[in-house]
Amino acid sequence: MTKLNPDQKSAIEHDRGPLLVLAGAGSGKTMVVTHRIARLVGRGTPPRAILAMTFTNKAAEEMAVRLEKLVGPGAREATIGTFHAFGLRVLTQEARALGFHDGRFAIFDQADQAGAVREILRAIRGNRKYDIWAILSRISKAKNEFVEPEQFAARKGDEYDDITALVYPRYVEALRSFHALDFDDLICEVVRLFRRRQDVLDKWRERYWYVLVDEYQDTNHAQLELVRLMAEEHRNICVVGDDDQSIYAWRGADVRNILDFEQHFPGAKVVKLQNNYRSTDAILSVANVVIHKSSARRHEKRLVATRPGGEKTQVVVASDPEVEAGFIADEAQRLINDGLQPRNVAVLYRSNALSEPIETAFRQREIPVRVLGGTQFYERKEVKDLIAYLRVLTSPRDEISLRRIINYPARGIGPVALERLATHALASDKPLWNAVSQASSISGLAPPAVAGCASLAGILQQASHRLDAGEPAADIARFVVHDTGLEADIAAGSSSSQAAARRRGNLAAFLRVLERFDQSGRRGRDALGALLRVLSLNTEAEEKDPGNVVTLATMHGTKGLEFEVVFVAGVEEGIIPHARTLDARATDVDSQDVEEERRLFYVAVTRAKARLYLCRARHRSLRGKPAPRTPSRFLTELPEELFDTREVRDATPTTQSMMDGIAGLLAALEK
Repeated sequence: MTKLNPDQKSAIEHDRGPLLVLAGAGSGKTMVVTHRIARLVGRGTPPRAILAMTFTNKAAEEMAVRLEKLVGPGAREATIGTFHAFGLRVLTQEARALGFHDGRFAIFDQADQAGAVREILRAIRGNRKYDIWAILSRISKAKNEFVEPEQFAARKGDEYDDITALVYPRYVEALRSFHALDFDDLICEVVRLFRRRQDVLDKWRERYWYVLVDEYQDTNHAQLELVRLMAEEHRNICVVGDDDQSIYAWRGADVRNILDFEQHFPGAKVVKLQNNYRSTDAILSVANVVIHKSSARRHEKRLVATRPGGEKTQVVVASDPEVEAGFIADEAQRLINDGLQPRNVAVLYRSNALSEPIETAFRQREIPVRVLGGTQFYERKEVKDLIAYLRVLTSPRDEISLRRIINYPARGIGPVALERLATHALASDKPLWNAVSQASSISGLAPPAVAGCASLAGILQQASHRLDAGEPAADIARFVVHDTGLEADIAAGSSSSQAAARRRGNLAAFLRVLERFDQSGRRGRDALGALLRVLSLNTEAEEKDPGNVVTLATMHGTKGLEFEVVFVAGVEEGIIPHARTLDARATDVDSQDVEEERRLFYVAVTRAKARLYLCRARHRSLRGKPAPRTPSRFLTELPEELFDTREVRDATPTTQSMMDGIAGLLAALEK
């Protein structure tokens, strides 16, 4: 505590009652949260009575590790995880109260959701093409606002609202028929259950005496309701966040939750953490100007540097995107040659559409890079295929998973055969798995399909017996991989030996996950099913540290990260702020979107610790044609004394050498 500033101490030492901690960028908020929990434990609160929720598995793991260092192994009894992980915990224990009488349910991931909507669209609109993610986004928003399908249908809207009104009730029915929940349900169904069953709510309130929420500015309406229900009786609620870093409205986050905290929890204590331990004063001067120009409602605060001085911000004006990319790569190479580690360099941009020339420039110079936002580990096809087999093994009613693997690898069960199996299941009011198991008795099913069903049923029945006998999950998964031909299909279907090796490596990595699970001593159907549900929540890659490489990422993708040197590319009007927020017909909502773009730019600036480069191009292609670009308003608002301007016209040293060579040749010809 002796190393903490007065505001940090005030937040940590707060005893009972609601607490709002406004934690500016780089102000040590994770340290404050973990020290606050440690103090509660030190003063006699049992760790099991503490619930801390955040938004990513990575953040939750970091918090848990820090807490264990402070209070020892007892910290493991505290519940520290994501909102969705907590929702899963509640629903798993209260499954029967939700109508899952066997206590089991599947979790739809994004691919499962897309598959369900695709099938519904095919049934109601034939081959007409729709953006499935636009429909799912509307369904998600409706769910989190507790808008039922019939209420949504009564609204007036555009074409996508109309099609969503048709899909939404069928999608909900599909979830019920598959005994499944999607990610939104993991929060919304808990809220509904708590509202409906006071006895269940009381049980969970009695379990958790203190509730803490990190990144509170990112909560949506359903998450707010969950927090209010859990804390409105004992009022021991502590939320930590920064309205100036609220950048996820597009996925449902509502900045009003943190702005109105004192209305939701009257008498709340408010602590502002404004000392920044990350960036130099030169960088924070830019950040403070950017955010103080905001016209949006916000908590008034100002970042105060604990690192005086620093390099002036560089505003780089390039002739075109290739020149901009070349400058960024060359400057990064110069800094690396001077001793900077590549891992301490990041290039940020508003959207992935700007990344290609930048990535190309780095690769041409053989500077190692990672591009954040690639396919996540548990979303990779071979991993999802094996998980689908295991999900059917633990829960045969999981029709989405069964449909995924029923003819993969190919076993003669084509679309016509699948349709007949589904029709038989519907007529007999049984799950699709029953039809697969009884395929030989279904008339009109072709012999290859009958044989394929028998093969699949035989493999899974044998695996089921081994599971019930208590064999390790990893051994059972290896049996499935071998006997279904998954590994052989990977070898046959990959475009190259390297691609096949990479996909086999992904399967091996997942088997290692199962081996770690086996080492815990847990066995059986319920234990494996619980693991698969948890893995469905793990949307972050189960990968090794990428190593000492430069990071290329969107501004959204680096929130929570920090780097010695940050390049921000494409700082132009129409890119940041994005063109969709600048329409001449802008409404009040759109103007709020512009202010969210300002917050996004502020987040990008505050990722930098020592050097900041704000880059733009004078010309950039717009719909295939070069068009002049103007600097972003976030640049023109900066006082000139805060930055130095650099004009860049030649793309790369390589290009310059070529031009010098041509000039020499012309001079020789003239002679």
